[in-house]
Amino acid sequence: MDREDQLGRFLRARRELVRPEDVDLPTVGLRRVPGLRRDEVAMLAGVSTDYYVRLEQGRERHPSAQVVDALARALHLEEAATAYMHQLARQTPRRRRPVARREQVSPTLVRMMQAWPHTPALVLGRYLTVLAHNPLGAALFDGHRYSGDLVRLVFLDPGAREFYPDWERAAANTVAGLRAAAGLDHDDPRLIETVGELSLKSEHFRKLWARHDIRQKTHETKRFHHPLVGDLVLSYEALTVNGAPGQQLVVYEAEPGSPSEQALSLLGSLTAGEAAQVAHRSERPHRR
Repeated sequence: MDREDQLGRFLRARRELVRPEDVDLPTVGLRRVPGLRRDEVAMLAGVSTDYYVRLEQGRERHPSAQVVDALARALHLEEAATAYMHQLARQTPRRRRPVARREQVSPTLVRMMQAWPHTPALVLGRYLTVLAHNPLGAALFDGHRYSGDLVRLVFLDPGAREFYPDWERAAANTVAGLRAAAGLDHDDPRLIETVGELSLKSEHFRKLWARHDIRQKTHETKRFHHPLVGDLVLSYEALTVNGAPGQQLVVYEAEPGSPSEQALSLLGSLTAGEAAQVAHRSERPHRR
């Protein structure tokens, strides 16, 4: 991916998503481009059309913070997308990429999660792969081909649309979260591999990736349809792991006293029972 033109690609993608009526502009006559025209964005942001064109074409790559904020307002960007555009505008020349290291989860964090028997918890890596989980966290996503990779689970797993009743929303948020997690490092080989595979195998992913949506995984209420316990409505909080940049601790909970809490408790009981059976079988002496 061409790092040098990331700002231009971002501006073009976001401009195409804003309709004239969203910014109180007239829509008289035929429009040859989706969304806003370049001169309309320039007018709304208070910059010259020539300057804005240079930004989109990559001939100008370092607009001031004031210009970035003005463009963000013109394009109706949310806070995370605005912060991302500021990062794009401050990019420094490319440095040699350090040798990639395997993502490891702190043993202390793993022990902490194991002490939460009634709360599903996961540790996600930079590209939303599951690096660690407690038993209930594993049970929540168990039974899928891509249980350990939330991006591929959403777009490539045969059971994804049944597992996520609000699949369209889950898909959009997953792609926006992947972009936020990747940050400016779009030439990371692992990201290139992931985006390339998903773009080939999923037209929906390809279209969402082209939108350049940016949305950090923070908190949300999600619906699941679990094959063992049925419907679940769970809220989650995503917390950054300060000791491991790029990792997130995601903790789920059900509303106290709700049917989802009862279903989650049942799932925990089933998980505990299966774990006990596995442990019992492993302890039994083998007959010769």
